[in-house]
Amino acid sequence: MKNRISISFVIIIILIWGMFACVQKRSKSMTVEFGGMQLFSNTPVSVVFRLGESQMISAKDGRLGLVGEHVENGKANIIPMQLKRIDEDGNAVMVFIFPEVSDVNLKYELVETEVPGDNIMLTKMDSETRQMEIEESGKKVLQYNYQTVYDEDVVRSRNEMLEEHIRSEKDTFITTSIYAVPRSDYIHPLFGLEGEMLTRDWPDGGHPHHRAIFWAWPEVTYGSEIGDIYALQRIFARPTGNIESTSGQVFAQIEAENLWMWEDSIAIVKELATIRVYSASSTERIIDLIIRLDALKDSISIATRNTDSYGGLNLRMMTPEDQVISYFTDKADVNPVRAWSDFSGVFVGNDQPSGLMVLQHKDNPEYPGKWVEYPNLAWVQPTFPTPKTRYSLSTREPLVLRYRLLVHKGGKPDAEISMKKWDAYHIDEIIPVVFNRSSK
Repeated sequence: MKNRISISFVIIIILIWGMFACVQKRSKSMTVEFGGMQLFSNTPVSVVFRLGESQMISAKDGRLGLVGEHVENGKANIIPMQLKRIDEDGNAVMVFIFPEVSDVNLKYELVETEVPGDNIMLTKMDSETRQMEIEESGKKVLQYNYQTVYDEDVVRSRNEMLEEHIRSEKDTFITTSIYAVPRSDYIHPLFGLEGEMLTRDWPDGGHPHHRAIFWAWPEVTYGSEIGDIYALQRIFARPTGNIESTSGQVFAQIEAENLWMWEDSIAIVKELATIRVYSASSTERIIDLIIRLDALKDSISIATRNTDSYGGLNLRMMTPEDQVISYFTDKADVNPVRAWSDFSGVFVGNDQPSGLMVLQHKDNPEYPGKWVEYPNLAWVQPTFPTPKTRYSLSTREPLVLRYRLLVHKGGKPDAEISMKKWDAYHIDEIIPVVFNRSSK
């Protein structure tokens, strides 16, 4: 009996040791340092690595991470890394969320784990609606409506569902009957960190064409004709079926192709929308949007309504209690010129304030775009193009617009925090200092 217990004890020890050994192995080939670089806590960072063969396999498998000198909860935690792409020189561009540390002058050791980490950021297609969803750890973050959405399909808040959703004669008179058109190619719903619905789709009344977060222009010229992809008149974004999704430990991503169809018969613009959602911190979630437009025909231009108001990246929010709308753009002689907006309040489903910040990217053409707000519509947006102008789309060079959305807890962030968020958005892909590199 005593011998059996001893043998069992030895087996248990061996199994425990084996399990620990399978968790991680520290690569002897690379130690990296970010000293002297401006990095921000809880912010995605893209790093360019020249990896060895084993490390490249680990990167593709989701088995590469960083272990820093700092200690959390009595242990050195692995910071997961996700492969973003392999560049033309064969370098791996990896993304990780920079942790909350007081000193960025730290060395990190590259770690190859035996088992891939959990893909907590998941992209999937809803089996019934066939719309694309992004979740974090099983909790829905947003829905991208790639397929056509009809009035009866709209995802509504609890309060909206309690109301009788019946259009009156007044509602359906002229404006609503013309603009209550099935649509696709937009984000709704977008949820806050406590599960509250932040955006609104197909509102009753005079603006049923409003569709949460969408990128569209009230004036699209094709030759001598004018259409309105914003209000769904004459021109519509239609899915091609070319859509790619990515899941991972750090971010989930949707890349969706649509064609702008004139009178639903002639393709005049090819659109590629990229929606990348990063894992959330305890206080915020970052979402990056990239909109690329390639003209397929000559003589196409886009403009805001009457060239002096709304159009571009459009955001129709739920109307919260204690609504606060703010926006900021630096003076032209400041370097860099920063531009952001914030929309906050107490939304249904959360008894505390929360909100959505929008950051414009400095590389957008005609940056910075003018801010437009409509408080009675729970609306603030960065417009494009410049007022009193029309932007011509080219068959030779695409128009690319970039924005960062920050879903956050609490009310309006103060100016210093907002400035740092904008700065963090503009950190380019970085090449860290590398030590102890071998030929592995």
